[in-house]
Amino acid sequence: MANFNGFSLTHYGELFHDNRLLAIFLNTILIALLSSVFSTIIGTLGALGVHNAKKRHSRQTLLSLNSILLVSPDVIMGASFLIFFTSLKVPLGFWSVLLSHIAFEIPIVVLMVLPRLDEMSPSLINAATDLGATAGQVLSRVILPFIQPGIIAGFFMAITYSLDDFAVTFFVTGNGFTTLSVEIYSRARQGISLEINALAGIMFIFSLILVIVYYFIENHDQSTRRKKDKLEVTK
Repeated sequence: MANFNGFSLTHYGELFHDNRLLAIFLNTILIALLSSVFSTIIGTLGALGVHNAKKRHSRQTLLSLNSILLVSPDVIMGASFLIFFTSLKVPLGFWSVLLSHIAFEIPIVVLMVLPRLDEMSPSLINAATDLGATAGQVLSRVILPFIQPGIIAGFFMAITYSLDDFAVTFFVTGNGFTTLSVEIYSRARQGISLEINALAGIMFIFSLILVIVYYFIENHDQSTRRKKDKLEVTK
């Protein structure tokens, strides 16, 4: 940046003509979205399993197991995944990166959803059951709507962790597949061009859009809950 003389869109033009970097950008977004969807589904089911654990010892054991990937250093996780995929003869590339991201995002989703489950009164489930609701109806019409804010928060946190990850992805990427963090690292060793600055600007806008979307979803959920509370008070 020593020769910075003013603002220009030239490097954005160079970025959009760099097919390799654009393909890596799309790969990164695809991995983030797919891993977040799968980790949110699995993490929500995991949170339900932890919440429904009847014995306190069982619950603490499940939470401890869930925290392993959260407290493990990224380098250790990356090396472990590499050994795991190599031993199973899974080729390193798209699927190894996707599975690794899903694995370390699941504990995050569990920790975002579990507090909402703990806040839920058992009387809601008992009332639904007394009214003849099946297990599926209780889950879809009572539990999931109540824990929806935690699920949404877990989904967006999973996207953030996926976009931010470097160490784990660095170990499990291969076969011509890479993500932005690994590509930027490899280019940084040769000197970063201003295309990367332009790409960083686009990533910032993308992240800002995610924050705005989450803000509106959260506000809509809060306003809906206030309306329901007012209706209940009126009744």
